[in-house]
Amino acid sequence: MLAAYKMKPVTRAASWLALSFALSACQPPSPDLSDSAFSADAAKVSYAPSALLDKTLPELALDLREGRVTSEALTQAYIDRIRRVDSAGPRLQAVLTLNPEALAQARALDKALADGDIRGPLHGVPILLKDNIETQDSMATTAGALALKENMTGRDAPLTEGLREAGAVILGKTNLSQWANFRSRNSNSGWSALGGQTRNPHSLDRNPCGSSSGSGAAMAASLASGAVGTETNGSIICPSNVNGIVGFKPTVGLVAQDGIIPISKTQDTAGPMTKTVRGAALMLAAMDNKAADYAAGLDTASLAGTRVGVLRFAQGSSPHIQARFNAALETLKGEGAVLVEIDSFDLGVENYGAKSLSVLEYEFKDGLNSYLANTPEAVKTRNLSQLIAFNVQEKDVELALFDQSLFDSSDARGPLTDESYIAARDEIVEATGKRGIDRLMQAHNVSVLVAPSGPLAPRFDPVNGDVWPDWAGAGYLAAVAGYPHLTVPMGTVRHIPIGLSFIGSAHQDAAILSYGYDYEQASQLRAAPQYLTTVEDDPKIYDALSNKVMPKTGAVKN
Repeated sequence: MLAAYKMKPVTRAASWLALSFALSACQPPSPDLSDSAFSADAAKVSYAPSALLDKTLPELALDLREGRVTSEALTQAYIDRIRRVDSAGPRLQAVLTLNPEALAQARALDKALADGDIRGPLHGVPILLKDNIETQDSMATTAGALALKENMTGRDAPLTEGLREAGAVILGKTNLSQWANFRSRNSNSGWSALGGQTRNPHSLDRNPCGSSSGSGAAMAASLASGAVGTETNGSIICPSNVNGIVGFKPTVGLVAQDGIIPISKTQDTAGPMTKTVRGAALMLAAMDNKAADYAAGLDTASLAGTRVGVLRFAQGSSPHIQARFNAALETLKGEGAVLVEIDSFDLGVENYGAKSLSVLEYEFKDGLNSYLANTPEAVKTRNLSQLIAFNVQEKDVELALFDQSLFDSSDARGPLTDESYIAARDEIVEATGKRGIDRLMQAHNVSVLVAPSGPLAPRFDPVNGDVWPDWAGAGYLAAVAGYPHLTVPMGTVRHIPIGLSFIGSAHQDAAILSYGYDYEQASQLRAAPQYLTTVEDDPKIYDALSNKVMPKTGAVKN
């Protein structure tokens, strides 16, 4: 559930603990925010979804209810598309497992609808779950790891039960960064031993980010109506950002943590990943253990008169990102928002990175040992120490790309009664929450904070591991504080998506969704993926890189 949050211009993804919070506020140029149009070849065009599967979750839910499509037909269409685009074609490897019971569930829901029994707002809608979330269907919950390939729990996580009660079809499980990206300091986002490497459908050589890589890529590629991701520090927001979709990380505790393979009881949460904010609101209502109606609160006038804190200190140094951020701010102003510039922020914690990592290591060891001790008998690794030994035994598969350094350092930690753990936990939560987000909002009298959602996706690199450019965004504040965070597409840079973050205080989930909805409806900047092998497939980019004409003479270079 960890994404790669960075501070230096180029650094490893595993250095996520070195967080970015003092970046340049220089003003960018104002280029055209639209990618140049180009004609993709016929093979790439063929990967576009059908008119049916191109629809959003709310549109499909309405079609199902009004009888324009059956759940069985929709579910089969997704299965066919997964086989064609995910398993074959560009081979996104976003879906780890298809639910063998999905079609039977869809047929049962079709019969219920015909009998006048509408289960809820998601009646008949196929949903994918990240494969660290339990389901009673005939699918293991694996976190992408060989050690859990037999982890057939036969039980639903509460969020899965909520989706089912709202009428959703559980279509399958998505690939992820193995162990939710908490195994190594030198990991590859989107890779798991069981699922291989997830690919970004916008450009197949670009990082899909993690750990909810499969959920992000699957939604961008129209492999389901909606998907569920999980986050500890960035793992809903980052893959949503780079895959060009909507992702919402709710207040920690809003969605129950039970039935999810854990990292941190302080920071873990599941959240919806969809094409639209309304779709996310509908899913969250089903996943929320309080069952609030978030969709009913969405309002295209919610930004009018609202004071919005602009986190300039988190905008990064990329002129491309800054240009799209500034354009997004103009859209917010057009919706009536009052923008308040915030140029600096001091977290005020000595050795913040080391302390935040130590908290996760303590909580991971405690939570995973408890989880493994209660897995089915077929799972032979019953604690973290045994898991480490198993991975050494299976090193040709498990350790082929990167090590298990975070497992080792976590296993060396003591119990959650250690004073050093308690002190570090309390300090970082207060620094990011009460003295972080809350202080920023109160000091500047704003109702919401906005920033870019992250960097532009770099190339996937199996040699060096994740290497990200200068990081933009302040998602670490919301993640560590446990506060709500929404990302909404705000355009692309040479076909690579970038999102706009909306961050608020604890339990402001409904308001954050509504602010993002207002912006989304005014901007409409979600871009369809092109399934490029590389952005150089764009003829204009290719020509620029290949140009051999001498500028003065017109002579061709030798």
